[in-house]
Amino acid sequence: MTQTADQPSQATSQVERERREAGHRIESEQSEAGQQAEREQAECQQTKREQAKRERGDDASAGCLVFGASGYIGSHLVPRLLDEGIRVRASSRNPSVLKARGWEGVDCVAADALDPASLDQALAGIEIAYYLVHSMAAGKDFGRIDLEAAANFAAAAERAGVKRIVYLGGLVPDDAESEHIVSRRDTGEVLRRGSVPVTELRAGIIAGPGSAAFEVMRDLVYHLPVMITPRWVQSKSPPLALDNLLMYLVRLPQIDAAEGRIFDAGGPETLTYREMMRILAEVGGRRPPLIIPVPVLTPTLSAYWLRFITAVPTNIARALIGGLKHDFSADDAELKRLVPQQLLGFREAVEAVFAAERESAPVVARWIEGAFAVRQQRIDYAYYAKRAGGNAETKAPPSAVWGVVSRIGGDDGWYYMNGLWQLRDLMDRLAGGPGGQHGRRHPSDLRVGDRIGSWSVIGLEPERRLSLAFGMRAPGAGMLEFDLEPRADGGTKLSITAYWHPAGVWGLAYWYSFQPAHQFIFGGTAKAICQRAEGHAKHPKSDQPSGRY
Repeated sequence: MTQTADQPSQATSQVERERREAGHRIESEQSEAGQQAEREQAECQQTKREQAKRERGDDASAGCLVFGASGYIGSHLVPRLLDEGIRVRASSRNPSVLKARGWEGVDCVAADALDPASLDQALAGIEIAYYLVHSMAAGKDFGRIDLEAAANFAAAAERAGVKRIVYLGGLVPDDAESEHIVSRRDTGEVLRRGSVPVTELRAGIIAGPGSAAFEVMRDLVYHLPVMITPRWVQSKSPPLALDNLLMYLVRLPQIDAAEGRIFDAGGPETLTYREMMRILAEVGGRRPPLIIPVPVLTPTLSAYWLRFITAVPTNIARALIGGLKHDFSADDAELKRLVPQQLLGFREAVEAVFAAERESAPVVARWIEGAFAVRQQRIDYAYYAKRAGGNAETKAPPSAVWGVVSRIGGDDGWYYMNGLWQLRDLMDRLAGGPGGQHGRRHPSDLRVGDRIGSWSVIGLEPERRLSLAFGMRAPGAGMLEFDLEPRADGGTKLSITAYWHPAGVWGLAYWYSFQPAHQFIFGGTAKAICQRAEGHAKHPKSDQPSGRY
């Protein structure tokens, strides 16, 4: 009787295993197909760029530096310059972020405006330098930092023999008071004190994915059905489409008459922020929020609750809000004469943003700020991510640390506070999600497309990085990354970072409800992994998998 009773159970178990394996194979094949399509698209773009370079002649070989290429404007400007056949060097304080973009033929270098030596290396051999950085994320005293950075850059550009600096600033009203506006104006003045000619382009709100002001409005529209707002919702500004801005930035360095001049840039219409939010909601297929202006609520006071409403970095959002009490206008007649183009209205610009996000969602192998694939192809998921993380260092080499990381979620769980991970799985199952149903395909081997509990492997570089996509039912999209950085002494620094793109106010509430656990769980996990890695490095035989799946 025992044998007869066990046979159906064994058969069912075998069928379930085969289904799981088939599912993993399909996910892996889909991932490989997506990567192949992305490679073919990159090859096509490269062919077009080479053709453009041949058509443009010798001018196309002149090198340009995009200083601040990891930022919003820089990350869009680099591919536009490449499409023009222009040789590009891109700089960031963290060049690995640039390399993750997959830009073909771009020289990615590390540079910091507060480190003059790094500027000399970044500017060597450069003719045109785009200056696109600011220090608003630094919080207090960002104005002083901006001026120091600009002075360093101007001096380094002079030493390197740069022919022109192109600086993207902001529109300046006659009654400018906010630190953000004053800092952008003064940064241009400091750059002009050097001997290298400066072309300054002053723009207001940029209608494009990642623009801080645009994303604050998008978050407000998608997070709040009713808004109690300060007077600034009635302030006016001429929003400029991202594509129009990029055209100006690409063309101005090629025009001799633009050398040493300041240009205002604006769109074809001037709108209040209230009107912009209404249009944004309509294009996104949402009911426009009910806006109730409160005269006594100043921009300074409204900035304090932004962190609970928007995923835009708090210091940046706060600095922007401080300048919203002003009305902005753009005297752009001369700019439009020098660089004629069809300017998009705000509605057209928003439609272009949403269409581009829906149509261009390349496969990603790691977290990239604002990547549509990371946001699960949802326009209502915040562009900017909330973050939490922890790190630890060990004398163990990256190979030993990777050996522990690659077995995470298996027989030994997540190495630290397993009860919390199990509780989260239970909560997900109760909410109708998958929970931790998916076991590992193998106890130590990992491949793209594998499941680790409720997480999916979307990218891995052995002994360097593991990227997992969040798969539970929740109001938003998330990722978890393990980064291994080799130390000079042969040891390893392990960093674990969680990224969360909230969907609406519930997505923000979800993130903040888990914030107390985030404060210790990631740091504790990193330390636990490093401790195990040291033990395995001393006793290699103990590093063998248990053989249980």
